[in-house]
Amino acid sequence: MLKTPKPTNVKGYPWHKVKRSTLHGTGIFAAKDIPAGTKIMEYVGKRITADEADAMFPVNPEDPFHTFFFSLSNGNIIDGGQDGNDARWINHACEPNCETQENNKGTRVFIYALRDIKKGEELFYDYHLQLEGRLTKKRKQEYLCLCGTPSCRGTMLALKK
Repeated sequence: MLKTPKPTNVKGYPWHKVKRSTLHGTGIFAAKDIPAGTKIMEYVGKRITADEADAMFPVNPEDPFHTFFFSLSNGNIIDGGQDGNDARWINHACEPNCETQENNKGTRVFIYALRDIKKGEELFYDYHLQLEGRLTKKRKQEYLCLCGTPSCRGTMLALKK
């Protein structure tokens, strides 16, 4: 069992509010104007191993491809569904207004504004989900993207170049 760090108190916090998204279920919206480069929040949750995450999947049999897992470069997983915070509600978009960045130890993840975000805008980052094996049409459909942006790739999966 890995230790979960306490949420970081970010200057200007809270930058967001949680409400219903027209794109997908619950979303995170700017509570005030957010300048580009702002550290908005940390993605928090219970730290688990990849094996523990695999054993838990699927969490919801009716929606087996939806999780709150965030993979870290050190091979561990943040499970936002356990001891998580509002960051788990940030939806995917192919043209996001936010990005995620790991700290230099690869143990924590923060969400930053890529551009100025106006009060009331929904926050998005590109999930760049990665799966083992071939990315078939069926697999891409299982992770369907609903963002509707001009460059939408139709899936939340990271496509091979």
